[in-house]
Amino acid sequence: MRIKHMFKKTVRDIRGEEYGNTPEVPDNLMRKCNACKAAVFADEVKQNHYICPHCGNYFHVPAYRRIKMVVDRKSFTEWDVHMEEQNPLQYKGYEEKIRSLREKTGLDEAVVTGKCTIKGTPTALGVCDCRFMMSSMGEVVGEKITRVFERATKERLPVILYICSGGARMQEGLVSLMQMAKTSMAIRKHSDAGLLYVPVLTDPTTGGVTASFAMLGDIILAEPKALIGFAGPRVIEQTIGQKLPKGFQRAEFLLEHGFVDKIVEREEQRSVLADILKLHENKIPDYGQSDNSDMEMKYKSDNAESAETAVGDKRESENTIWPEFIPSGNYTPWEHVQLARAKTRPTGKDYIEALFDDFMEFHGDRHCGDDPAVIGGVAFFHGKPVTVLAQEKGEGTRENIARNFGMVSPEGYWKSLRLMQQAEKFHRPVICLVDTPGAFCGLEAEERGQGEAIAKNLYTLAGLTVPVLSIVIGEGGSGGALAFAVADEVWMLEHSVYSILSPEGFASILWKDSKKAKEAAAVMKLTAADLYQMGMIEHVIPEAEPVSRENINDAAAYLENGIEDFLGKYGKTEPEKLLEHRYERFRKM
Repeated sequence: MRIKHMFKKTVRDIRGEEYGNTPEVPDNLMRKCNACKAAVFADEVKQNHYICPHCGNYFHVPAYRRIKMVVDRKSFTEWDVHMEEQNPLQYKGYEEKIRSLREKTGLDEAVVTGKCTIKGTPTALGVCDCRFMMSSMGEVVGEKITRVFERATKERLPVILYICSGGARMQEGLVSLMQMAKTSMAIRKHSDAGLLYVPVLTDPTTGGVTASFAMLGDIILAEPKALIGFAGPRVIEQTIGQKLPKGFQRAEFLLEHGFVDKIVEREEQRSVLADILKLHENKIPDYGQSDNSDMEMKYKSDNAESAETAVGDKRESENTIWPEFIPSGNYTPWEHVQLARAKTRPTGKDYIEALFDDFMEFHGDRHCGDDPAVIGGVAFFHGKPVTVLAQEKGEGTRENIARNFGMVSPEGYWKSLRLMQQAEKFHRPVICLVDTPGAFCGLEAEERGQGEAIAKNLYTLAGLTVPVLSIVIGEGGSGGALAFAVADEVWMLEHSVYSILSPEGFASILWKDSKKAKEAAAVMKLTAADLYQMGMIEHVIPEAEPVSRENINDAAAYLENGIEDFLGKYGKTEPEKLLEHRYERFRKM
């Protein structure tokens, strides 16, 4: 069967008479993929999450079908069902068009809102439907979305919005434009109340919607290949007079340029949203030591148990987790530098995997990029959510290059800044894993304000009212490391180093000879033992030898017990006292 015969069309014979080809299949049985042009059964598309079985192209999903795909069965209660439409410009034919679309789609407007549960977690939900005037934002759409946030704020609910839109609704003129401000103000109130907002950007998300509620989420998700941008591709091409590159304004482009956190396949969205909601449950975590021994045992990992065995013999008493540090060998400072730089040394992602559960990585600085030298996201530690930031060198030459050998660019510091601020909003402790030879010092980094980016991190960390722990796991180089180490406590692994500059740089500046790096290391007091003795750090974590990923368990077990102790110590501290303690820590240096 030829594809052209499956769809009814009107043709003209040589005599000029019109006639219709009779479809060879019943109406609504088949659909045509606008990507690969294949004919597919409509039922097969529905069962496949509205994805083409031939090429993987995403079809538009009707609002109520989308709700059914995401929420728990029979949990959705719709809000603001019937709202009167206005015609502020008295635009001819507008009322008739609205009535026609209501009959055709079964919708009152371009967005459906309400309350539901997703894997048991209550949330406010809004879903746009592009069948209704391309889900353009008129007064009713803006009002419904504003009411979602107002009601969610009152009921202390997170908000999830599935967004698609052609932008502002031209037929409503300036009234449509004002919805950008109105929805943004409602989102600000919801955010100030410490509540979560997750927009899911679908194809297309453009215009005034992109420039308002679509991009104001705490965590921004997107569907694969979704068109996302302010000005549409046609408008841009007409303005600049040239063809746009392939993939421009697609979700993958926005991920690369730092504007979305994750691209999530449609079949995974329900699970991902449920995980995000779980990580942001509407309560202030209590990290203090629990009186409930059953709960403590529930979250006790194998690592914690092994740590007790490994460390227990060394403990001075049952009340302390930190025995007196005894170096494991007679290493020179330069040998410590070499061990800190070893290719076999565990990196940030190794420690994230060893220490935390259900880590969810987020991407992007919301300015211009996503720096792979910084891994950031949210995870559970013994059942409680924490924000984790890690400077990451990568494993192997290819990944080393991709992550710029852990040398962080402004985009990486802006990304970490965003996640620090998010941690403050949701009352999550911040745990930073430091491993960088120093901040990236390239031309482009200076052009984008490297110094200012580091300074903003120092400033923000100084003012966080949640516990902050920094652990130097490899190299701690200069201000690039300090941007992750303004903390309540700073720890170092035994063979890590922390210094004003690399030994090569130190020798080059002071002695005009970078080859004297070995001699420089000997005078810089950059080892964990040196800095512990000087009172610059709180604890040193022993490392098994040889230092390698295969030997990470002992150090990770030690760290796990230490982090548990840290959170128990600082988790119940009043914000004012926490800030004062952090201030005094650095004031005395």
